[in-house]
Amino acid sequence: MAIGNTFVVEKTCPVCEKTTRVVKTRSRITVISRDEDACTHYKDFCPYYYTVWVCEHCGFAADEATFTTKIPDRHLAILRGALLGGKIKIPFAEERTLGNAATAFRLAIKFVEIIHGKASKKAKYAHQLAWIFREAGDVAQENEFLAKAADFYEAALATEHFPIGELTDNAAVYLVAAIYYRLGDRKKTTSYLSRLIGDQSVREREPRIYDKARDLWGDIRARRR
Repeated sequence: MAIGNTFVVEKTCPVCEKTTRVVKTRSRITVISRDEDACTHYKDFCPYYYTVWVCEHCGFAADEATFTTKIPDRHLAILRGALLGGKIKIPFAEERTLGNAATAFRLAIKFVEIIHGKASKKAKYAHQLAWIFREAGDVAQENEFLAKAADFYEAALATEHFPIGELTDNAAVYLVAAIYYRLGDRKKTTSYLSRLIGDQSVREREPRIYDKARDLWGDIRARRR
């Protein structure tokens, strides 16, 4: 249940410039467990449902950082052209359903695509949408978006300069390996893990990533027995 874990605030939409209601999650939420691909499970609540904000007027969807940062004029023109005709109507929902959340993420990915935005941003959205479906027990949809996330992360590794926020290139390589592990692709998993385990500089500069890679490698070996 979201009640007690969320609160409503008003923000100005960066596209239509109208005031819209959005839902934020409280910081104190009890953690139950974490999966190898960084998905965190919380007690009686899934904060990922509220990661993407949606303007209740024009339908623009993005995470908080994007929503509250000035959008470059060239991107703003494209987004306004796509949105201000009023075709997308997303009613405000203080407590989101799986459908509400999935729609928000799909819109966010769409808007990154129409401005030819970064693959790393699409990877983040697709990965968190996969987590939402995991929480809901929808394996088919989870795997679909895990595969998309892996593709986007791989594109980011090939075309973008890291670190991106707190995400280093080695962390991204590990996430790709962890995603393929969950998808059951042992060949791709071991290929990406080898890049980390075989690089002494990873062990020296990012020991946490190195240790996670070794742990995942151990899980793969254990499964083969």
